[in-house]
Amino acid sequence: MRPWVTTVAGDADLPEAVELVVIGGGIIGCSAALWAAEQGLRVALLEKGRIAGEQSGRNWGWVRRMGRAAAEYPLGIASLTLWAGLNARIGRDTGFRRCGIVYGAGSAREEAWLDGVEAEARRFGLGVMRLDRAGLADHFPGARLAATTALMTADDGRAEPALAAFLGQKADAMRAEPSVMHFLTHGNTADTRAELAALLAEGTLPDEAFGDETLDMIRDQFRTFTAERIAPHAHQWHLADELIPIEVVQQMADLGVFGVCIAEEYGGLGLGKTAMCLVSEELSRGWICAGSLGTRSEIAGELIGENGTPEQKAALLPKLADGSILPTAVFTEPDTGSDLASVATRARMQEDGSWQITGAKTWITHAARANLMTVLCRTDPDRPGYGGLSMMLAHKTRGSEADPFPDEGLSGGEIEVLGYRGMKEYALGFDGFAVAADGLLGGEQGRGFKQLMRTFESARIQTAARAVGVGWNAYDLALRYALERRQFAKPLIAFPRVADKLAMMVAELVMARELTYSAARHKDAGKRCDIEAGQAKLLAARVAWTAADNGVQIHGGNGYALEYPISRVLCDARILNIFEGAAEIQAQVIGRGLLVGQP
Repeated sequence: MRPWVTTVAGDADLPEAVELVVIGGGIIGCSAALWAAEQGLRVALLEKGRIAGEQSGRNWGWVRRMGRAAAEYPLGIASLTLWAGLNARIGRDTGFRRCGIVYGAGSAREEAWLDGVEAEARRFGLGVMRLDRAGLADHFPGARLAATTALMTADDGRAEPALAAFLGQKADAMRAEPSVMHFLTHGNTADTRAELAALLAEGTLPDEAFGDETLDMIRDQFRTFTAERIAPHAHQWHLADELIPIEVVQQMADLGVFGVCIAEEYGGLGLGKTAMCLVSEELSRGWICAGSLGTRSEIAGELIGENGTPEQKAALLPKLADGSILPTAVFTEPDTGSDLASVATRARMQEDGSWQITGAKTWITHAARANLMTVLCRTDPDRPGYGGLSMMLAHKTRGSEADPFPDEGLSGGEIEVLGYRGMKEYALGFDGFAVAADGLLGGEQGRGFKQLMRTFESARIQTAARAVGVGWNAYDLALRYALERRQFAKPLIAFPRVADKLAMMVAELVMARELTYSAARHKDAGKRCDIEAGQAKLLAARVAWTAADNGVQIHGGNGYALEYPISRVLCDARILNIFEGAAEIQAQVIGRGLLVGQP
């Protein structure tokens, strides 16, 4: 009886040239071809018969780490990690399941072998469990087993080799599209990368024009400002761990940074999220902290603009727009992280209608200098979860270096960080901190969580724009170094491995930028875009980190030296995968949204 195997149609015509030929279309050959293709190589996979139709078709499909020769354990461990992400890589189900594997023993000889397997497994840090007769009966109820003892590894699993080796009809269909075929054939090739690198060395960049006079003018204006007022000083500010100078903050306010999305009737520019992305990207290209200064005003402005009472809007939005009020977002708590529905900080109403806040908050950016706090707290302790939460608009005195938190009932301590230093991070303690009676956002209790959730799309889009800017900063520094640094009588950019890195930086940054601006346009059109915003944030953060990492690599040893700005960019880039929703949270939001078919 032959194994059942999905038929894979081969290409009738051989390519004129490839960079790698893989002989054998079993699971190993297909995996090797997949990996090489993902690295940008042109690959031909040759099989005399059928894909996965011979030895792989007869494979039991176990994805196991135990019971191997000692030298094979690291390979098995690495293999299991790859299997866990293979479904997503090839866009189809491979049949991989973490079902666990049980090794039974029914004789003294088999038991001795099992003892050796257990010792090896524990040496490599594998989680194994010894089962006696009772344990076997629990795991296999009703089964009549000869084994008297067994060893179980719960994380191991199995896959269907025929499914795993089949790369998919979907991929074939996409490849058949002429534009896709041209891209696959002529896109990421050594010649194309070399040609792009040559253009980059000449100062050529992809077209950045919006085709909109206002937006193009804004880009030019903020690129000039960043080049003159931010970029020359950013590294010094970072090394000194100083707040960005207040005069620079005021200059940014004068340019309208804090009122980009605030309606014109309240003194803002009323330009929407696309313009916000543009401003954030350009400022972050000089220093992430400059690009992030507007984030708190963006969040506060949207919270108040969408949910505030007419009085709250009139009193606060004009001051947010002109920078006379610098807000800070006070949401996260030491034990909640991304689980904001579990916030415990309490706000109690007093007899005169005012409020007192008690609790602890952490990772509060720009807290000392801010004079308005948007505080997520629990006003109804009897309602668990998000229903008991409200948003408070809490005014505070702007602190100084000597006395960062002068108000009664409010204390704080700085959290020292690797990067992202220009605004500083704080842990705050509230002990009966007073908030005026009109400080409840919208004047209605129990709506704080929903009010905050509405801002997350904008915040994540803006974070994606910041990430794009940080990525471009890494690229700028890497390109300059690659042009100026000479080795073996040639500039570094003359070496293909360096040129390739720069070319890929630009390609990935353009993709991240386009996805970010696409999400912003969705938002400006009034469309739901939580998935798009999450995708933009997730991709842009990863691209920024990759660009920074490659930038350090191009610098060599100097990239690891604090005196070189690329070291700062690496530290700054790392936070992007964490704040405004960690990468894992973004992936969850995206996956769940796509599975339920959200638009």
